Amino acid sequence: MMKNNEQKPDFLFDKVNYKTLLIGIAVIVVGFILMSGGGSDNPKVWNDDVFNFRRIRIAPTVVLIGFGITIYSIFKKSK
Repeated sequence: MMKNNEQKPDFLFDKVNYKTLLIGIAVIVVGFILMSGGGSDNPKVWNDDVFNFRRIRIAPTVVLIGFGITIYSIFKKSK
């Protein structure tokens, strides 16, 4: 009796790598959401909300952390 040589598809990464990658992408999206807003309805009126702490410091830091998580998930060795 011959065995059927069915091969499972080889994925580039493990399941853990894909989960970490999705977490990194979600963190990047959260960072961009934190950066959004602060516009003014009237273009002749200046709005100082553009330069608040959340948009200048926190949001870019969150985006960079997300990129770090994503890069880590790509370079992490498979078992």
